[in-house]
Formats: sequence, structure tokens, C-alpha cells
Amino acid sequence: MIPYGRQSISDADVEAVLAALRSDWLTQGPAVPAFEAAVAARCGAAYAVAVSNATAALHLACLALDLGPGDLVWTTPNTFVASANCARYCGADVDFVDIDPATLNLSVTALAEKFARAEAAGRLPKILIPVHFSGQPADLAEIADLARRHGCRVIEDASHAIGATYRDEPVGSGRYSDITVFSFHPVKIVTTGEGGMALTNDPELARRLARLRSHGITREAEEMDEASHGPWYYQQTELGYNYRLTDLQAALGLSQLRRLDEFLAARRRLADRYDRELACLPVRRLARRDDRQSAWHLYPVQVAAPRRQALFTQLREHGIGVQVHYIPVHLQPYYRRLGFAAGDFPAAEAYYAGAVSLPLYPDLDPAAQDKVVAALKDALR
Repeated sequence: MIPYGRQSISDADVEAVLAALRSDWLTQGPAVPAFEAAVAARCGAAYAVAVSNATAALHLACLALDLGPGDLVWTTPNTFVASANCARYCGADVDFVDIDPATLNLSVTALAEKFARAEAAGRLPKILIPVHFSGQPADLAEIADLARRHGCRVIEDASHAIGATYRDEPVGSGRYSDITVFSFHPVKIVTTGEGGMALTNDPELARRLARLRSHGITREAEEMDEASHGPWYYQQTELGYNYRLTDLQAALGLSQLRRLDEFLAARRRLADRYDRELACLPVRRLARRDDRQSAWHLYPVQVAAPRRQALFTQLREHGIGVQVHYIPVHLQPYYRRLGFAAGDFPAAEAYYAGAVSLPLYPDLDPAAQDKVVAALKDALR
């Protein structure tokens, strides 16, 4: 089976993890801050806070921005459920903004219209979470402008997009958002096994993210409400979580990060080749934009909706591990019970009806990619 995505682990990665195992620190040691510093430097952000996974990073980002009951978050329906669930963890309400059928990212037109209706109704969101679907950045400048005009904070869900660029700046720089979140799951661009990170340029947000990931505990005297009892002393100043990343994971992540440009070049080369090979087939490909460069976590295509089921089954039977990204979040039973229904976000639903993600990962060799293309052509006859 050719999977839709998989990790690329080198001998150097293995040695990095072994070195961490042989060190004095398996967790809460020097590898984590080293990994944080390297990611922040790569992205041009002031601060980075590593956590156990991207879902945890989204949760802490919402908490750091003081999201709570009675507040509202908007995100896209074309994403993994975590982009919406993070708001629900905080007791907040969730709504969605439909997608641009060309880019499959949050639609700026739909967002502007929704802001106008929300302003008239007196129910504006506190936080907006655009998602860089498949690794291609959303329309960040326009989104940030609309959010600022309506007093809304922005969290970029860049789980697919480390290494992507927007207007010649790395995703994660923080120019257009308060916090950016990355994922280091094995199918993502860089992996730590499981892992995530939140980047920000705000020192207070960074301090709060770091405190919340470790039970809400601080050892900093200036954050305590009484004098320290001694070198052993700490205080829990708020309710936090155990969302820490281990030194083993951070060591792997730091080693992987050194190969980021190699990973990106391979993914872009494969995506370009798919573009050429699929140009004459009855499939709709993702629209590219000149002012941004995708990290190509996914290579999604759309086929005619009535053909998707048979095509998916045939490709799987031929050893092609295609996948579908994503079932619109508002159609999940949990969100249906909150009042959402089919027809609420027609662009996302139309995309889902024909969506297929083709295999794409750095170690996918030309022969395997040729097999994918040949099987797709055969299935579309």
C-alpha cells in the first residue's frame, strides 16, 4: 500500500533520539527550548512554546486569549475537528465560514458578509481561526484586516503549513495573527511523533502559554502572590494542563527541522509533477496563488461527486492509500446536535462530495507516483 502520507526518518534522526535517551533529561530538559528556539528563528517569531500536539496548542491558544463561556469562535468547516473543538473545550460557541472553492481555504468574501451580519446582530466572534488547508496559506492580509476592524483576535491553524510562505514571509511570523499553531504528527511536514507548537510575538501570551501547558504552575517570583518559601517553591496561579513535549520528541523535531528545506523541495517537486500528469484528466486541482508558496502537506483533487466512492474503492484495491480531507466539521454528529445541518456551508459540502487526497510525502519515488497516476487514469475511464 502506498500511503497518502508518512514520516521520513533518517539515521541522524535516530541518533538524535538516542542521544536524548542517553542524556540526563528525558523531559523538561534542554532539548525542548532548543527546538522552540529553532522553530521561532526559522519562522521569524519572537517566541515558541512546544506542546504535546497541535490540538493542545489550539486549546492553549484559546485560553491564552481569554476565551470562555459566552464567547464565539469562527473557523472553516474544511478542517479537522480540532480547529473547532478547541473553542468548545473553553465553553465557547462555534460557527463556521464557508470556503473559497478554488483555494479550499476560508473565503474572504464569505467572511466579510458574515462579519456584516454579525455586527448588525450584535454577536461578533472573539477569535477567528483560519486554517492553511493542505499547506497553502489562507488570505491572511485580508482576513487580518477584517478581524482587526471587528475587534477579533486571530489564531492561525498552520498544522499543515510549516515551511510555507505568504508574501515572502514564513508562515508563523505573526504578522497577521496573535498566535500560530503547528502540528508535528508523523504525516505532517516535520514530525516529533506527536507534538505541536504555538508561536507568538507577544511576551505575555508566550508566558501564559508556557504556564498553561504545565498545570498553570510558575516558579517566577514576579508571577506569585506571595514571597517564595525557598528554591523548591512554586505556585499554581491558574488551572492548567499537562501538555508538555518530551526531550525525546524535541530531539527528533530539531533533527527533522534541519531537513525542512529538503522535505519542502521534495513535496513541491511531487506536487508539480502531479499538476503536469493530471492536467488532461477530469479532476479539479487546487488553485495556486503567486503571492504564497504551499508546504504541500496534502495533494487534494476533486472528481465528479457520483464517481468518488467507486474511484476511492478502486484506488484502494490497487494499493493506493488515498484519503479524504475533510468531512465538513459542521456535519459531524456532535455539531449537528448543536444546530448545524447539511446545506449550511455549500462550498465546503460540494468540495467534500468529490474530494480525494492523493499520496504525497518526501520519500514517494517517481515509480510509486507513476503507479498512483496510472491507477487514477484507469479509474477515471
